[in-house]
Amino acid sequence: MISKMEHTAIIVSDMDRSIEFYTKILGFNIRLRGDNPNRELAFLYLESQPDMEIEPIRDINPVGEYAACGIVNHLAFTVEDIALAIHHFKEIGIHFTSGEPKPTLEGGRMILFYGPDRELLQLVERVKS
Repeated sequence: MISKMEHTAIIVSDMDRSIEFYTKILGFNIRLRGDNPNRELAFLYLESQPDMEIEPIRDINPVGEYAACGIVNHLAFTVEDIALAIHHFKEIGIHFTSGEPKPTLEGGRMILFYGPDRELLQLVERVKS
């Protein structure tokens, strides 16, 4: 069902400072940067491992428990078909934090759920090219 590790999200207080640190000091590249009414975010990758990303998130208007989940906010996993994945995981007892997937910045879909120790986990269906 899960095809790969997707990204790790990190809550940051200053997006420009964080991007400068990850790009200039650690050598990451920016794949995508944008915002929505609630948060500013980016996706950073290493040339040698482009399929695993870091997602810095700066809350503009914090929404619920999302921002309160710690500096390392969530682990994300890629799925090919999010509807099928949701159905599969619901059948084995997973409860999602929302009734429907939400859109991602790049036009895909995502949904959140908790692991056994209340770690925040996310399923992501990327835009099909």
